[in-house]
Amino acid sequence: MTRFLPGILAMAAIVLASNILVQFTVATWLTWGAFTYPLAFLVTDVMNRVYGAPAARRVVLAGFVTGVLWSLVAAGMEATTLRIAAASGTAFLVAQMADVAIFDALREGRWWRAPLVSTLVGSVLDTALFFGIAFAAFLPADANTGWANEAVPLLGQGPLGPLWLSLALADWMVKLALALLALVPFRLIVRNLLRRTAES
Repeated sequence: MTRFLPGILAMAAIVLASNILVQFTVATWLTWGAFTYPLAFLVTDVMNRVYGAPAARRVVLAGFVTGVLWSLVAAGMEATTLRIAAASGTAFLVAQMADVAIFDALREGRWWRAPLVSTLVGSVLDTALFFGIAFAAFLPADANTGWANEAVPLLGQGPLGPLWLSLALADWMVKLALALLALVPFRLIVRNLLRRTAES
């Protein structure tokens, strides 16, 4: 269990940082949390490659518990709603567990295929579930979520749609870009950890 501790701590730190940074905008359609959260997929994939799917699932559960605890704290500070908290937890757990399963199924292929495909699928699930549950009009809106259904041009340029669609699309594009960029640290971290494991 102690060998998984760095992964557990990294995941908890990413989830906590992302939940805080999502409150600060960096551009019209993005928050700082959009840039930190995708690192959760990197941590999950590194743990999966080095220690296997059961270890990766433990790390995901640690991240989920961290997210739930943060949601309880944030709800006490009225910084979130039950709907947003439920969206965040559901999206995280489903997307990360899907990432683990897909990575494990593709583990024997080329080194880049499992982390890339699993992260891309996980990112789509995460984005669709979070924004759909948190903001879509098919669920009742409240004072903290009603703004997201205001009609605006898609990403400021396209056809009219609810604001949350632009936010979701921008968020997903960042996840896509970071999934590609994360292949470099994935390769380096995995190589280093496997070498250390072989030497010990």
